Amino acid sequence: MKNLEGVTRPDQYRALALSTLAFTVCFAVWTIFSIIGVRIKQDLGLSETEFGILVATPVLTGSISRIFLGIWTEQLGGRRVFSILMLVTSVCVFLLSYVETYWMFLIAALGVGLAGGSFIVGIAYTSYWFEEERQGTALGIFGAGNVGAAITNFGAPFLLIALGWERTAVIYAVVLAIMAVVFWVFTQEDPMTMARRRAGVRGTSALTQLEPLRHPQVWRFALYYFFVFGGFVALASYLPRYYVGAYDVSIAVAGTLTALYSLPASVFRAFGGYLSDRFGARAVMYLTFIVSLICLFLLAYPETRYAVQGKEGLIEFSLAMPLWGVVVLTVLLGFFMSLGKAAVYKHIPVYYPNHVGSVGGLVGMIGGLGGFFLPITFGIVLDLTGVWTTSYMVMFVLVAVSLVWMHVAIRRMERRHIPELSEKRYRYLPEAQYSTDGNHRKTGETDARA
Repeated sequence: MKNLEGVTRPDQYRALALSTLAFTVCFAVWTIFSIIGVRIKQDLGLSETEFGILVATPVLTGSISRIFLGIWTEQLGGRRVFSILMLVTSVCVFLLSYVETYWMFLIAALGVGLAGGSFIVGIAYTSYWFEEERQGTALGIFGAGNVGAAITNFGAPFLLIALGWERTAVIYAVVLAIMAVVFWVFTQEDPMTMARRRAGVRGTSALTQLEPLRHPQVWRFALYYFFVFGGFVALASYLPRYYVGAYDVSIAVAGTLTALYSLPASVFRAFGGYLSDRFGARAVMYLTFIVSLICLFLLAYPETRYAVQGKEGLIEFSLAMPLWGVVVLTVLLGFFMSLGKAAVYKHIPVYYPNHVGSVGGLVGMIGGLGGFFLPITFGIVLDLTGVWTTSYMVMFVLVAVSLVWMHVAIRRMERRHIPELSEKRYRYLPEAQYSTDGNHRKTGETDARA
């Protein structure tokens, strides 16, 4: 798949450690509006829908930019693209401190959102440093940089209270600029890019990189990621407002409780990569969707009051999810979403070894768009219904659709290509071990119809 000759374990570990650290800082910046947005909402008197648009706008840029950044990474190399991206984003974050009106906040948020595009740059850069059998674990470790959301949810409220949101933005900008310099100084270009340069071969064209996107299978992976990643970003941005509004807690408490969700939804991605290497990404996805459905059903049940006729008159009682119950369920939900994020990206380097940037960019873009559309949807349904738990209802429907599509596609693939394998044996093997000719082997080929 690639030439790793001359690459040592220290080289691999250094590339993985620095790319993970850089992604962590970028992700912390990307979710900054989840905290400062609450204060901005109060200062500007925004509606729930306007607030949802504000926290979702950075996700839009971070999502759409991924497909272009993925292509540029394969053409120019991840070290160069990653460093430039962080420097440009740091300038946008610094300028945020001078904004005063809502519409200018939305424009500034578009620039801040570039930080989210760092994901696909790091995915391509990291994957090119590792052998296929170790990529799942390596990419899982890199993806644990999502913990940047927990860092923001935990630390930014205290900066906000002590310094105000303007100086908080300046601090974030300075840290990101320093990270860009550190990454450029202490990293090397990935082996694939170096091999191309030595051979005098230019990166493949954009049209060639986009060719795999005609396969429906790629779009199915994108839908999975729309939930496991887009849903994660949406909840990480929306939960502080949810806790403040539904349970009347302070912004510091709300940020801490949201960090409890963001932390397992991030750090266990590495564990998800290990499970995907060990048992197959498909088994991990089944587990993720089933447990998520259960958690979301319980979270979506609104506070309800009942009155029944007893022998001595009406007997009234109510059902409501206590705050501690919401925290426990969201932590559990975040844990399994973390496993699912790693499982989705386990497939891409195996299926599309020469198109990790473009295919991963599309999947990341669609997933990131979940982080854009879902907070807006949460705000709209809350304005329309006045029921706080409608956000979980929206997520429940999304998971149900994803699970059904995945199961139907897998059953079609079973019947078409490998009828000789029993259902029990097939269930625990990753999709990438089955080629379109029906042979049981690892391959980079795809089943476009599945």
